Amino acid sequence: MSEKPSKEEGSKKEEKESVPCPPEAIVFDPERGEYICSTTGEVLEEKLVNQGPEWRAFTPEEKEKRARIGGPLSPTVHDRGLTTLIDWRDRDASGKKLEPKKRLEFLRYRKWQIRSRIQSSIDRNLAQAMNELNRISNQLHLNRAVREEAAIIYRKAVEKGLVRGRSIESVVAASVYVACRLKKLPRTLDEIAQHTRANRKEIARCYRLLVKELQIKVPIVDPIDYIPRMGSLLDLSGKTMNIAAKIVKVAKQKALTAGKDPTGLAAAAIYIATLLENERRTQKEIANIAGVTEVTVRNRYKELVSELNLDIPEEE
Repeated sequence: MSEKPSKEEGSKKEEKESVPCPPEAIVFDPERGEYICSTTGEVLEEKLVNQGPEWRAFTPEEKEKRARIGGPLSPTVHDRGLTTLIDWRDRDASGKKLEPKKRLEFLRYRKWQIRSRIQSSIDRNLAQAMNELNRISNQLHLNRAVREEAAIIYRKAVEKGLVRGRSIESVVAASVYVACRLKKLPRTLDEIAQHTRANRKEIARCYRLLVKELQIKVPIVDPIDYIPRMGSLLDLSGKTMNIAAKIVKVAKQKALTAGKDPTGLAAAAIYIATLLENERRTQKEIANIAGVTEVTVRNRYKELVSELNLDIPEEE
């Protein structure tokens, strides 16, 4: 007669049977919506909902044509790009022109859709500010990262009520300047003030307010950041710009840059590099590009030459 298995043996068998399936052995069957263990054949999960699209594509071109998705969220749009737009072309999905009755109907829809996008005073403020931000960014040729950083800073200022009682143009310009400083993109207050109705004094005041109230740690302006832009505008070679950067580095090591205007130092370093590499540029040309006076370039040039003991060839 066969003996019955004891309780201990039965529990041991149950433990062996209930050994978890290792992750690398789990296989997903998309047709049945099941997770299956490839070693034991056990169905771990079933009747799963397919989160993918209902269509199939066999080539990248088909996938691109059939995909239905909007653009990414962007802080540079007042509603972050979440709303839809009714097109002004008055055509249907096949490209045919709408009938006059339908055209009037969609004109009414479009009007109410625009009204629904901007409801509160904050929405109106952000809509006006984002338009101003895009205009300044286009004129200063700022990249997307700087635009988004400036938009985020302005939104924080609106949330804290810092815009109240101040012009939108000055706060937007200050936000752009803070973003340029954070992203180490060389733009001066004077450059930004040229492209907005707010004057330099107002922008500087708003800049100090944003830094203080939003507790932004703005890095110190490095004169080296200005060299590539000035060099490209002056059509200088890479070697000349590299020498100018080395001059600024040595000046920083000897603490000659403390309390000096970074644009003036960069301009003087470029002037010295052009003399060393025989790519002659006048002090007036460099001063106009840097946005400083010829006297500033001349004074910084004399300081750097004397303190660094540079052997400058005589000008012709």
